[in-house]
Amino acid sequence: MALLAASGSAAAERSTRSASLTQVRNATLRIDYGGVRFLVDPVLADEDAYPGFEGTANSQRRNPLVPLPVPLASIINVDAVIVTHLHPDHWDEVAKIKLNKALPIFAQNADDAGQLRSAGFSDVRLLTENTEFNGVRLSRTDGRHGTDATLKALPQILGPVSGFVMNHPTHKTLYVAGDTIWCVEVERAIARHSPDVIVLNAGMATVIGLDPIIMGPSDVLAVHRAAPKAMLIASHMEAFNHCILSRADLRTFSKRDGYEQRLLIPADGETLAI
Repeated sequence: MALLAASGSAAAERSTRSASLTQVRNATLRIDYGGVRFLVDPVLADEDAYPGFEGTANSQRRNPLVPLPVPLASIINVDAVIVTHLHPDHWDEVAKIKLNKALPIFAQNADDAGQLRSAGFSDVRLLTENTEFNGVRLSRTDGRHGTDATLKALPQILGPVSGFVMNHPTHKTLYVAGDTIWCVEVERAIARHSPDVIVLNAGMATVIGLDPIIMGPSDVLAVHRAAPKAMLIASHMEAFNHCILSRADLRTFSKRDGYEQRLLIPADGETLAI
């Protein structure tokens, strides 16, 4: 289902509606939750705008691999932006230009916040373990952008990453894990927040010669085992050169491991009720 521009209704009226998540492209999500329209990790360039990531799988391919599935105006018609980290497949030059500079924008730490301010954004806020925005509670979570060996090999490139949990009295608890593998930080977030819905970056992004830097089938299975009642949503797939796990293959793995009924794998532009 295509992403629809939100109406002009007041947030108080919208908060009673069902929450929804739109898989825009890669890790870019539109989340309508508690009457607030959030845009997560916006990458807004046209197809083939950037060279492939040097030293990664399929680096000869240009990024993004696919076009935006819906009009740009619909994507950026939001109340706030969350940027889990500043890697170029989560925050790009077009986002810096096209987004309203007065939008509230949440950053994972002071360093990222400084870079967002330098890009001209005037309302940059830190995402903490207890942040509130228009009635929605946001809780920052940690992750690991690869195994210990991978992080040791590329400490300056991979750097810190984050996810977040959303809470609202009328909606299910939503956990967006961000760019991470299965790790103790994800395990702790699940234990602490007991999320009903978990979004996983599951494209198995790979640097040549190193372990994957985001989740693959074994990581997704580990999340399912830690939260067997949660509905999992796979994101960050089939849109950048280094992501080697396809939607079809993840679906096959989930059937093999017996949790296909607890996994949603939306197409780009598809909206899910959450």
